[in-house]
Amino acid sequence: MDLQTRITDSDVSITVNDITVSYKDQGEGNIPIIFIHGFPFSYEMWNPQIDFFRKTHRVIAYDIRGFGRSTAGSTKPTIDLYADDLIGFMDALNIHKSIICGLSMGGYIVLNAIYRYPERFSGIVLSDTQCIADTAEVKEKRFESIAQIEERGKEDFASSFVKNAFSELSQTKKLEAIEEIKDTILSTSNETITAALKALAERQEMCATLPNITVPTLVICGEQDKVTPVKQAEFLVTNIGSAEIKIIEGAGHLSNLEQPEVFNQSVADFVGKLIDRPL
Repeated sequence: MDLQTRITDSDVSITVNDITVSYKDQGEGNIPIIFIHGFPFSYEMWNPQIDFFRKTHRVIAYDIRGFGRSTAGSTKPTIDLYADDLIGFMDALNIHKSIICGLSMGGYIVLNAIYRYPERFSGIVLSDTQCIADTAEVKEKRFESIAQIEERGKEDFASSFVKNAFSELSQTKKLEAIEEIKDTILSTSNETITAALKALAERQEMCATLPNITVPTLVICGEQDKVTPVKQAEFLVTNIGSAEIKIIEGAGHLSNLEQPEVFNQSVADFVGKLIDRPL
């Protein structure tokens, strides 16, 4: 693929480690913006951001292994592995440095990657995410979800997930987005969802690494985020010296879908400050 001329609205794929990664790569710019989706979605959750940023920047969104159209591979998923896939993906596209934006589990991947590969990023956006590991209670709930999916399928899991992920306002105003997210969950294999739940439950805390982050950082959180609440976003900002914060009113855990205009402008303002920085 000609990396100077971005293609089309269709997705493409590339081999990374032991998997085939499906992704979208549009627009032009010296510093790409890479978006990493949350659990258990696909890169299509970033469509409002792709449509917005492709006019002025090179924007890339990809499916994490097993999700969307990416293959799962044979290796047990961990947050370390997801981060290694990110770096392998950047290498495959000949991207030395990028601005990276991760939401929820995507944010866990960003925190892991910036700690282990700090030289690869010009700036990071941490959206509706946190640095803590699962508490014993949350871990137990994840394994209960695994058992539920293995025994009865994922319909109940998907319904409960979307109810918890969207704000009260979005529950009445964003019905199409809710249905699209639910359909994405239902189209994801049980094996991918349960393997990712285990990876989330077993992840290490990254709070101790926050002071090591020296690149410009934007933290975004939905005002009504019940999954990774505002206090967790505030903790990130307090412990990352270069961070700024944007709390989005009327949004829950999926702030990029619930209030896309506010989300996009917040990221655009942040990215605009980085464009003149050296690569």
